[in-house]
Amino acid sequence: MLLPPGLPAAAPLERPLALAATVSAIVALPGAWSLWRAARASGRSSRGPRLLAVGVVVVLAGPLLATVAALAFLADGWQDDRHGRMMLGGLIALGAILGAPILGWGLLRLPGIGDTPGVRTRHLLDGLTIGAALFICGWVLVVNPNSALFPLPSRGGCVPIAVAAVLTPLTAGLALTLSTRVQPPRRPIARAALGAALAVIAETALGTGICYGLSWMILVGGGLLPLGVGLMAYRPRWRDVRAELELPAPTSGLLTALTPVFAILVATTYQASRNEGTLDLPTIIAGMVVGLLLVARQQLGYLDVKRYATRLADSERHFRELAHTDPLTGLSNRRGLLRTLFEDAVGGPPCTLLAIDLDGFKNVNDMRGHDVGDDVLVEVGQRLRLNLRPGDVAARLGGDEFAVLMWARPAEAMLVAERLLGVLCRPYQARQGMVYLSASIGLAGCKEADSVPMLMRNADLALRFAKQRGKNRVEEYSQEYDEWLRRHTTLEHELRGAIERDELRVVFQPVVALPSMRPIGAEALMRWHHPELGAIRPDEFIPIAEESGQIVQLGTWVLNEACRQLSRWLADGHDVWVSVNVSPRELHPAEYVTRVAEVLRAHRVPASRLVFEVTEQAVATDLDELKARLAALRDMGARIALDDFGSGYSSLGQLRHLPVDILKIDHSLVWDTGVRESQPAPMVDVVVRMGHRLGLEVIAEGITDKGQRATVERAGCRFGQGSLFGWGVPAEHMEALLASAQPSMLPAQPTPLSQKLGEVDSAAEMRKS
Repeated sequence: MLLPPGLPAAAPLERPLALAATVSAIVALPGAWSLWRAARASGRSSRGPRLLAVGVVVVLAGPLLATVAALAFLADGWQDDRHGRMMLGGLIALGAILGAPILGWGLLRLPGIGDTPGVRTRHLLDGLTIGAALFICGWVLVVNPNSALFPLPSRGGCVPIAVAAVLTPLTAGLALTLSTRVQPPRRPIARAALGAALAVIAETALGTGICYGLSWMILVGGGLLPLGVGLMAYRPRWRDVRAELELPAPTSGLLTALTPVFAILVATTYQASRNEGTLDLPTIIAGMVVGLLLVARQQLGYLDVKRYATRLADSERHFRELAHTDPLTGLSNRRGLLRTLFEDAVGGPPCTLLAIDLDGFKNVNDMRGHDVGDDVLVEVGQRLRLNLRPGDVAARLGGDEFAVLMWARPAEAMLVAERLLGVLCRPYQARQGMVYLSASIGLAGCKEADSVPMLMRNADLALRFAKQRGKNRVEEYSQEYDEWLRRHTTLEHELRGAIERDELRVVFQPVVALPSMRPIGAEALMRWHHPELGAIRPDEFIPIAEESGQIVQLGTWVLNEACRQLSRWLADGHDVWVSVNVSPRELHPAEYVTRVAEVLRAHRVPASRLVFEVTEQAVATDLDELKARLAALRDMGARIALDDFGSGYSSLGQLRHLPVDILKIDHSLVWDTGVRESQPAPMVDVVVRMGHRLGLEVIAEGITDKGQRATVERAGCRFGQGSLFGWGVPAEHMEALLASAQPSMLPAQPTPLSQKLGEVDSAAEMRKS
């Protein structure tokens, strides 16, 4: 081998300098052992760390193998033999040649680099491009025999050193790419990449220094080798590194391409200026390789963009379906139903929309939990799917509201709706036992609506009427529903200012003692006369007031008017009481009792002269809270009447525990026509006897003729109310009735109801004891 021109003749290498590579490898062995232990502890992500450990062992094997060869030739003066130095340098370079690919592949397999071949291939191409540019710059500016910086002889070079010199910049380029391109946190990756590059550079420097007799290069390589191994073994937290997404967003790679191209341009310009415009063969070959790498990188980038666009299209399609699908039942949601209606139903074939609601589903959620409710909803969706015709669309609109779009005319859809009603009313098997529900269905034809919103409104309106008419039924939309809705909306709006406009009146229907027919009390009833709509029946506007929450304001107004009039009657010497109807919505607030006390105090009315009537249905559906509120009113001195008794809601067992003083028999029991005139009505007789046994007074409602009056009297009922004794009349008419009923004109003086109520108190006290 020829030494570089200008260098002195080959001087003997001293033994400490010859053993520097061995010492460096021995110093790096603990780091290699630590790296191997870390690789074993990295679990499923150990392939990359294990490859790094193997690569380090291969790199360290070069100096150790060279040391063995040196000891074999040491006695023969190998240090003066240029061929011996080339052999030792080649053995050390062999470690770099074999270890560099292993280290590079290990870096690409580290956790956090990428989980797919496409990601690793992109990093590899970027690294090779930068490495090839580093090689060209190094060859032109440093290693080339024509370089002014560090010329080497063109003949007699060490082939392994040349191969290692090619792999070294490639490894450095890969390390530089991975240190800057991976997703944060990148410190463990950067340390491993820098350590691998330093190990390969050190190995190449050791081989070059021994081959060319450069002592300073041996010292530099000997210091860099343990440093590189130590960097790879320092805190290798591979499991803490977050991996890239499977298909990350593609990048243009512009910076990766421009930087090496610019470096190559500078290097080749420099070489061409020194060689009279020509480039040598290694520079040309390296430039061609860089060009091929850039083309491959751009092709890979194109494929990445194509895959990314496909993934975006698939994701958009998937999320579009999710946006139109109910996640619980798998049916279409409201948005999906609207999309179908707008795309296919408008101007399309005949269709019918069914609005479905589960009756009593709220009780399932409240009593048995939302998990059981979800089980029921899933089963409802399954039943709808299995019982619809092909092409029909089932949707869950929210909560327990469902809809079905059927491609059929309303007459045909009605038959299917009846079948669905039977299917949905079957028991549901839930995780806590069987659940029993019914359903209500509203049906509307598409041709009867001008738009999709109107179609859905018509179906909802039909469903509303199905609910109002008893539930568990199918109702088809009719234009009469629109008229009802318009009137309902108008009444609700006008009712809000009826008190301020003085449109409301309180009338009094007398309660008489039987058989004398002497008026002893009156029920305060509310009447509404609108200047444009005329007289509005109570059974029409009272439910609207209940639904809209205006019943509280109206009830307070009636209570004040009734107490004001009662105060006048009592001041005139009339022995009379007044009853007012009270809604459950009024009784819910705890301050209702305080409000009643204030009204009584304001009008100076004794509480014993006031009776509160509550319906049997209200007490049965909200027993505990209403029971406490009624008990508070009763403790204040007022009396409680259970209205519409016998309509079929309450339990006779509950009646013993209710704070009630009076039973008002429902008119349906009084109007019993299946009884001979000579016998009392069976139900009236039973209720009267039961009431008296419980210490309660009984009032028969709805008496319209003398026959009914006689029937009630034979049953032992002492008080009656109905059209036979008078309709609801203004206060002055009621006052005239009270004035005309003088005690001297009556055949017998009946016991006043106030006295009877006192007897009721005594009976109630005995019942409590």
